Amino acid sequence: MRKEKMSTTDILKTRVMGHRGAALLAPENTLSSIRAAARAGVTWVEIDVYLIAQGGLIIFHDDKLDRCTNGSGVTRQVLPEEVAALDAGGYFSSDFVGEKIPTLLEALDCIQSLNLGLNLEIKHDEADVESIVPAVMDILQRHWKDNDKLMISSFNYEALQLCYQINKTRHLAQLYENIPQDWQAQLESIEAYSLNCDYACLTKQQAQAVKAAGYKLLCYTANEPQLVESHWQWGMDAIITDDPTQFASFID
Repeated sequence: MRKEKMSTTDILKTRVMGHRGAALLAPENTLSSIRAAARAGVTWVEIDVYLIAQGGLIIFHDDKLDRCTNGSGVTRQVLPEEVAALDAGGYFSSDFVGEKIPTLLEALDCIQSLNLGLNLEIKHDEADVESIVPAVMDILQRHWKDNDKLMISSFNYEALQLCYQINKTRHLAQLYENIPQDWQAQLESIEAYSLNCDYACLTKQQAQAVKAAGYKLLCYTANEPQLVESHWQWGMDAIITDDPTQFASFID
């Protein structure tokens, strides 16, 4: 039997969430991308928080700098002052030359100024979750105002377990590519709010089981509405997309 969350508020009042801000409209995981998502009409955005050297927390997805910046090397080893000097927009288009990688705090301030909800994904593939989770949770505690506009997600189950230990009132979302057999036990143990999964790997039977168990179901990352037409019928609550304009008819 699923344990009841301390808060049963239905926080997700949208069917469309911007992925990495709006990654097809502006450089992903930047303030420009967050603003582009807001202009597209979404009320929630997903971004990634990544641990770098000296305990720095930045909004970034990859384990290497090369794809989305003019730098190179391992993301976790880069110093905060080195990150601040990188261009994170020129790769996308000349319109964004000079775009910076935001810190977690800068992103929180931007998102709240736009009155958006936040799905914050903890990007951490290693076992030492205590190196990132307490710091992220502390910044959220001090700088994020509305708990019902915040979802914390991760592929790292241990990271979410630690989030739950630190603050049981947070709305947690377990991320999967392929949903494992023990998904329900994992979600129950952290009193999860939702299961977030790859739309291309989801089956109708899995979707219906997730909904029957009482969880919200979010799917990533479809950029064409026809790809998830059946998923709405299966019970999908929201799509996480790089281009919210493609789902304008689903935006309230």
